[in-house]
Amino acid sequence: MLNNFKICYTIKMFWFKKLVIRCRAIIIHEGRLLVVKHPHDTSFAVLPGGHLEWGEDVKEGLRRELTEELGISPEIGRLLYVNNFIQGKRKQSVEFFFEVLNSNEFKDVKCNDKTPKDEICEMFWVEPSNSINILPKTLGEDFKAGRIISNEVRYLNSK
Repeated sequence: MLNNFKICYTIKMFWFKKLVIRCRAIIIHEGRLLVVKHPHDTSFAVLPGGHLEWGEDVKEGLRRELTEELGISPEIGRLLYVNNFIQGKRKQSVEFFFEVLNSNEFKDVKCNDKTPKDEICEMFWVEPSNSINILPKTLGEDFKAGRIISNEVRYLNSK
C-alpha cells in the first residue's frame, strides 16, 4: 500500500510541474527599446512576444505573436539571449530573445484593437537613461549599458 502511495505521489508531483517556452523580440529603433507591460503586474516591463503553441518553431512563434499583438510581421535576426527561470515550485520558463531587423516598421506601434488587453496594457519605447525596471534584469542592464546587441548568445538564469 505504501509503495502505491509513493508512486501516485511521484506521478502527481511531475504532473503538476509545467515548462513554458516563450519567444521575445529585441526591437531597437534609434537607440530606444520597445517594451510592454502586462496588466497583472505593471511594476516592470518586458519585451514583446509570448508563449509557443504546441509544435511551433521558436521563430514562427515570435512571428505569430508580434503579428497578432502588434500587427506587424517581424524580420527575425540573431538569437541574442536565452533566459531560464523558475516561478514558484511548479513552473519553469525558458525564453528565447531574438533581434528584430525591421525596427523602422515598428516605430509608430501602439496598443490597438488587435492588442489583447488581458495580455498587454501598455506598449512604449524606452531609452537607456530611463529608470524603468526591465526584465530579465540582466537584459535591462545590458540595454542601459549599450551592450544588448552582441555577437554571442548570452545565457541568463534569473532567480
